[in-house]
Amino acid sequence: MVCGGGGFIGGHLVADLLRQGHKDVRSVDVKPFKEWYQKLPQAENLRLDLREKEACEKALKGAHTVYNLAADMGGMGFIENNRALCMLTVLINTHLCMAAKKYKVKRYFYASSACVYAADKQTDPNVTALKESDAYPAMPEDGYGWEKLFSERMCRHFREDFGLTTRVARFHNVYGPLGTYQGGREKAPAAICRKVIEAKLSGKHKIEIWGDGHQTRSFMYIDDCLKGTQAILASDIIEPLNLGSSELVSINQLVDIVEDIAGLKLKRSYNLTAPKGVNGRNSDNTLIKKLLGWEPGIKLRDGLEKTYAWIYDQMEK
Repeated sequence: MVCGGGGFIGGHLVADLLRQGHKDVRSVDVKPFKEWYQKLPQAENLRLDLREKEACEKALKGAHTVYNLAADMGGMGFIENNRALCMLTVLINTHLCMAAKKYKVKRYFYASSACVYAADKQTDPNVTALKESDAYPAMPEDGYGWEKLFSERMCRHFREDFGLTTRVARFHNVYGPLGTYQGGREKAPAAICRKVIEAKLSGKHKIEIWGDGHQTRSFMYIDDCLKGTQAILASDIIEPLNLGSSELVSINQLVDIVEDIAGLKLKRSYNLTAPKGVNGRNSDNTLIKKLLGWEPGIKLRDGLEKTYAWIYDQMEK
């Protein structure tokens, strides 16, 4: 059962599970089928609003394994301006946990976010990588981050009180082909790729960057996300675990890489009033390396080349 299967990560996960030979994959999303990122006929595809308790029960009936990737979210431009919508996602995980308990689901995965981390630990672009314990004392991203942290606790207490086997990963900026690259919900890698491609196709060699360009992040390619998600669900790790690349780059460096892929240099302007999030965020992978003997390792340049090529093809059409 993949909740949010019509989304970017969910669609890739459904495809991966089918590639592995699973014959009993169910995919659920609130979006109309024509808006799904990937709709695979080999899966059982349902359109349901998982904020509703009855929809969650319909989705999970007969399920043994649940991946909850469903959320109303996007990049900083979306989550800073839609805090109430992001908070309402709490209904999804709450009702899914209730349904999972009712139907005695064997394993339940919750996709949390690096936005749960305390803001005062992310004020410097030269950030110290965030370890799992840095989520407390709590002061997460307003709206979206609070919902994620609350839902982590919900999973913990359903495990402790009701015996539901829950696993939680904190995703750090996932990107790749078939993702959102326009419309307001896109994240930085796709947004930068789109802007560079627009400049290349139009001949107007300029780009607007949100913030001063010095803010730093790490970005995880979708294949690493899929591998880590399934490994964490199959593990005995009961506490939330970072799932992200530890390759830290500034937004200016991200633009440098995409410009190099495109083969051009652009004149940069900086929109200091645009949403930019925290000044610095990176994943401390000490714990995942210790517990799984693995960490996301696909280089940003390699992932961006594939992402850029896919977005270029879409825009050229």
